[in-house]
Amino acid sequence: MKKYFTIGEFSRLLDIKIATLRYYDEIGLLRPAFTDENNNYRYYSTEQFERLNSIKYLRALDLPINELLDFFDYREIDTLIEMLKKQKAEIARKKRELEIIEKKINRRLERIDDAVNTALDTISEVELPEMRAAYLRHDYVLGDDIEFPISELRTMFGINRDIFLGKIGISISSSNIKSENFNQYSGIFMLIEEEDKIEAPTITFPSRNYLRIRFKGTHMDATYYYKKLLSYMKKKHYKLIGDSIEITLIDYGITNDLDKYVTEILLPFVHI
Repeated sequence: MKKYFTIGEFSRLLDIKIATLRYYDEIGLLRPAFTDENNNYRYYSTEQFERLNSIKYLRALDLPINELLDFFDYREIDTLIEMLKKQKAEIARKKRELEIIEKKINRRLERIDDAVNTALDTISEVELPEMRAAYLRHDYVLGDDIEFPISELRTMFGINRDIFLGKIGISISSSNIKSENFNQYSGIFMLIEEEDKIEAPTITFPSRNYLRIRFKGTHMDATYYYKKLLSYMKKKHYKLIGDSIEITLIDYGITNDLDKYVTEILLPFVHI
């Protein structure tokens, strides 16, 4: 039986790239049995088959290279057990993280589907559960650049550190709504999902009844729909009891087609 193999032969026999073998040689994880001084050809022995198979197995478990180097330096059972336990804990952490991401994606898909198939320009009365939000009190005049307060909001609540898919919204105070000053916004917020961990204090929009209308367009087109909601409220003898919640459900983050933008306005109310 052949005892020594060129790097090409070793690569084919054990299904591993030549570049990987050269890298393992360079870092001292798997050195050739010997190197021909005349031509610098690397030769591997049959005794190295088992070591490479062990390396491949441990790498398949996603163990980092530096830990493999430590293990093969000492080759102790306790070291391997500790490595595997540590990796098992890391895998469990990643699984939890991926489950959270999956929930967020499913929730976003449901919201997009709801927004795409929603009835537009129609007022409905809805009862919504409480909603937690990162809220920044910020005077904003329609037409101002909203990106700076959004950046402030993200910085204040540490939203840049993690994966957040919550929707950004703006709010008009009840006093401005009653005086029909629809160009002056009083706050900007991001709805926080149950999995999101935020250190800074958040606010909660309580569970209550809302008048809801959805329309094609953005905040720039909202004035007409605020007036429509107030007219409906007056006709029904309802009373406004809080600030508005205004969210663009479909915006530039989803599509470049302005005709597909959908914005939602919610006004909290009670029966008089």
